[in-house]
Amino acid sequence: MARKRDKKAGSPPDIAAENFGRGYGAVKTHPMFAPLCAHAYIYRQAGNRCPENGWAAVSGSGQIHVHPTRRGEPEEWMYVLAHCLLHLGFGHFQEHQRAMEWNIACDCFIAKFLFDLKLGRPPGDIAHPAELPAASEEEMYRRFCENGVPEAMRRFGAAGPFGDMLPARETRRGWGSKTDWQACLGQGLVMAVTSAVNIAAGYEPASGVGNVPLTPARKARNWFINSYPLLGSLAAAFDIIEDPLVCIRMAIPVAAVDAEAGEVYMNPAAGLDEYESRFVLAHELLHVGLRHHARRQGRDPFLWNIACDFVINGWLVEMGLGELPQVGVLYDPNLKGASAESIYDRIVVDMRKWRKLCTLRGCCAPDILEPRIPDWWALTGGIDLDGFYRRCLSQGLAYQESEGRGFLPVGLVEEIRALSQPPIPWDVELAQWFNHYFAPLEERRSYARQSRRQSATPDIPRPRWVPELEAEEGRTFGVVLDTSGSMDRTLLAKALGAIASYSLSRDVPAARVIFCDAAPYDQGYMPPEAIAERVKIRGRGGTILQPGIDLLEKAEDFPAKGPVLIITDGLCDRLHIRREHAFLIPEGHHLPFQPKGSVFRIR
Repeated sequence: MARKRDKKAGSPPDIAAENFGRGYGAVKTHPMFAPLCAHAYIYRQAGNRCPENGWAAVSGSGQIHVHPTRRGEPEEWMYVLAHCLLHLGFGHFQEHQRAMEWNIACDCFIAKFLFDLKLGRPPGDIAHPAELPAASEEEMYRRFCENGVPEAMRRFGAAGPFGDMLPARETRRGWGSKTDWQACLGQGLVMAVTSAVNIAAGYEPASGVGNVPLTPARKARNWFINSYPLLGSLAAAFDIIEDPLVCIRMAIPVAAVDAEAGEVYMNPAAGLDEYESRFVLAHELLHVGLRHHARRQGRDPFLWNIACDFVINGWLVEMGLGELPQVGVLYDPNLKGASAESIYDRIVVDMRKWRKLCTLRGCCAPDILEPRIPDWWALTGGIDLDGFYRRCLSQGLAYQESEGRGFLPVGLVEEIRALSQPPIPWDVELAQWFNHYFAPLEERRSYARQSRRQSATPDIPRPRWVPELEAEEGRTFGVVLDTSGSMDRTLLAKALGAIASYSLSRDVPAARVIFCDAAPYDQGYMPPEAIAERVKIRGRGGTILQPGIDLLEKAEDFPAKGPVLIITDGLCDRLHIRREHAFLIPEGHHLPFQPKGSVFRIR
């Protein structure tokens, strides 16, 4: 009786998949084949185009269809995959009247090449020739067409008698269509020779160890590090991820950036050349350096990404940095000089129209990846990392200007310089707002009431300083306070404490206070220090602030020029305010309309 396998032991290892993975890893790290592997895509799923009795087949667009269940040793898979890649590198996908004869002629030359290279080991059903009767594929093809194909030469391919070069009608459109496979092979040959020299000099222990294929994206990264100081430091701080499987899993058709992880994802299937890669890499690095992840402040992620894309791409085009890719690039010369915040305010007016646009990550998907830890830049490590990115960009600007390395738009320079300065705390901005509306009172001497007498001269009265008569009239402001259940009590306490302290220090005797949630509650004039004591979070499930604004603006006992301070979490109605006003909202929240007054964000 068959013994049942213990379920706790788990499923047995897949030897076929493990051996294939080792063979693929060996080819992927080989200096000659690494550039080809970086642009090819492996299909090992059931139902692919590989013949039943074959090992693998390759299409002209770079798709290698591998038999999903066939067992082989790692050396055999290394040989098979290298055979398929060489079809691409040698430029074998050409139009011929007899496709099978041309396929066999190409197989013969690849088999001879691998025999001389001594790479891997051919499987038992694939022949391994030592000599060829012709000097080129074209000459051998003509001999096959005239005299037929010898039976012994039909066993050199990776797919048996069916041919391992898939016809054009079976290839997937768009994949690798722009890849120069012969240039990739030439690049691999250079890397192989370099690796051989390094091994002879003792710099590398073995061929391909520690070797990274020099793809267009890595060429672009090296160019920034060596020749473009503005983004060189940022480029050196980020890793380039070009794994097509990872990009497919993360739904990244062209590129995306993860500021938290320090990674830029660039899909090799997009077929970008070096100059297009420069543009895309600079685009992603500027997203990070200009703190677009932290400046979103509660805005819609996709629409905010679109606004930032228009700004960045406008600058890159103006600088002539690289070339515009064909997909995922948003550029409008009419938006030149506009900030990301102002463009976003235009976009939210007609969201249906703008949501149809695509970023480098596709439609409805921002290429600024969401962090794994929310508000990571506000943590201890995040502050250092965010400061590091800003410092890289500001130092790069200094080097760029000192060495005269090309033109930079004025808007980009101003934004980098602004970000290099430490941000002003919200309470300091609030203090400046109070200073604008409540200047220090003019004082005069008064003998109306003696302040004190000196013991040496008790008969001499001493004057005191008092404010001018009627100076405190109209010295007040209005507070519209959101008291709904969504308001955070800690943030509310910070806001009210700051208001009370600044009001007392600037001799504001009272403030007109209105509490709002689903309805307004007029509290009349209150001393600043008593506002916090009277607040009660009612939490009636809604926030309607406009009636409170109207009540305050129509009040006869409120000064015509009195400013209004609105404290809310942003979950409110659209407001129309005719007076001078400002908003105090928590950091990370966003108002559902374009504010005309100042906005102070509480951390």
